[in-house]
Amino acid sequence: MTTVKIAGMSCNHCVMGVKKALSAIPGIENLQVEIGAARFEGNVDLEAVKRAIEEEGYEVVEVA
Repeated sequence: MTTVKIAGMSCNHCVMGVKKALSAIPGIENLQVEIGAARFEGNVDLEAVKRAIEEEGYEVVEVA
């Protein structure tokens, strides 16, 4: 499972925005989003994940 730490999220609206953006990326499976982090499985372009999060207005702090 890949975990992405995200700065700037503070509410459920933030969670829903990130979840919607990441759900649109092909290959993401078992997506879980909470304030400050997203977790998922699958063969995914991590640069696409980073771009999607940044386009929502948040900063990717770490990918593990």
